[in-house]
Parts: sequence; C-alpha cells; structure tokens
Amino acid sequence: MTLAIGRRTATESATAGPAPRRAWRRLPATPALLRSLTPLALLLAWQVGSETGALSERILPAPSVILDAGLEVWRSGELGDALAVSGQRVLLGFTLGAVVAVVAAVLAASSRLGEYLVDPPMQMLRTVPLFGLIPVFIIWFGIDEQPKIFLIALGVAFPLYLNTYAGIRQLDPKLDELSRVLGLTTAEKLRDIVFPGALPHVLVGLRQSLGIAWLSLIVAEQINASAGLGFIVNNAREFLRTDIVIFGLLVYGLLGLITDAAVRVVERRALRWSTR
Repeated sequence: MTLAIGRRTATESATAGPAPRRAWRRLPATPALLRSLTPLALLLAWQVGSETGALSERILPAPSVILDAGLEVWRSGELGDALAVSGQRVLLGFTLGAVVAVVAAVLAASSRLGEYLVDPPMQMLRTVPLFGLIPVFIIWFGIDEQPKIFLIALGVAFPLYLNTYAGIRQLDPKLDELSRVLGLTTAEKLRDIVFPGALPHVLVGLRQSLGIAWLSLIVAEQINASAGLGFIVNNAREFLRTDIVIFGLLVYGLLGLITDAAVRVVERRALRWSTR
C-alpha cells in the first residue's frame, strides 16, 4: 500500500511538471523598472508629506510645486541656455582631467622610474581638499571660467588616475614579454594590450570621475557664475525661491545619472567577454 502511494505520488509529480513559480516572479519586470521603484516610492512619500503638512512648504516644497517651478524656468528659456553653459564647463574640465589622469597613470604604471616620479605627487595632491583650493584658484586664475574648469579637472583626475593605474599594474607580466616577442611599438602595445586589459578598471574610474565632475560643477558655479545652472540657483536663493533651488539641484543629479547610464551602456558593450 505504501509502495503504491509512493508510486502514485512519483507519477503525479512527474506528470504535473515543475512547481508553479510565485506570481511576483512572473511579473514582466525589467532592471530599469526595478531600479525606479525606490525613487518613485520616496517621491510619493514626499508628495504626501507635503500635502499633509508634515513637511514645511518653505523648507521643502512638494514635488508638484518644484515641477511647476521647473516648467517656469524652462518656458523662460533660461534652462536651455544654462544646460549648454554648464555642459560645456563639464566637457572641458572632464577632458582636461581625463587626459592628465590617463597620461600620468600610463607613465607611473609602465616603469619603476615613472612610478617614483609621478605617483608620489599624485598621491599628495589627492589628499588636498578639493573645494579648499577654491580661494587659491581665484587668486591664480581670477573669477572667470578658468577656476571652474580647473576645479572640475582636478576632481576628475584622481579617481580616473587611481583606477587606470591599478588596471595597468594588474596586467599579467607575460603580456609584456609577448609584446617584446612580437616586436610591438609602444603605441601598439598600449593600443592592443595595455588599454584593453585595463579597460574594466578604466570604466570604473570613468563612472566615478563623471560623478565627481558634476559635484565639482555645483561648487564651481558658485564662483561668480554669470550663466549656467549655478547662476539660476544663486538667483533663486537671493529671492528665497526654494522650489527653483531644489529644481536646479535635481537637474544636477539627473545629469549625473544620465552620464553614468551612458558609461554603463558602454561598459556592457565593451566588456561582453566578462562573466559578470
């Protein structure tokens, strides 16, 4: 009797197929949707808190109020001009910082002499408070565009330098022997061996550097900015327009997310061989 029950149970299990998955596992969720759940929940809680009076309108306006303020800035044409100016500052600062970082990392990681000459000053400068250099930059370069661009470049350089340096140093020494056997020139070695091998680390440094570039821009545009997002935020602060101030900060954050997402796309395509 027990054997018959066991056979029937085994037969029923075999014909029944795999156990049905839970309903939430069958939901057509995408990574983008899952990543947006928490921000949407926080946004909803923020709106509810503002409408119920739990959050002071003077200190933190409701999302709907901030959206109206953003539409006001957009319709006036100020936002488009500000994005163009701020984007140009980030582009120039990032390009300058990235070039310095990659060149310094290659020199420091390629030989002992380069390491002794380049790495110590880079490590020393890395520990200097970035935003504490603002008064020095104003004295050196004035209050025009130069201090803003150099501040962004300095913030960009160190994360990219550290990651590129680490990526080059972790390469298999046998690859260096292979390049000598093949008779590769220095440029060919960098193009075909060094940079492809260090690419995962470089992309990590790139994501960090882009994030710091936008953070540096927020501070840099407080230096007598006559245009850009910082100019809009400073004007709104003078007139106690908290809604426009927060809208400007949200735009900074959104720009950072967009650039980070762009690098993530490049990372997925460039590292298809990775098992991660």
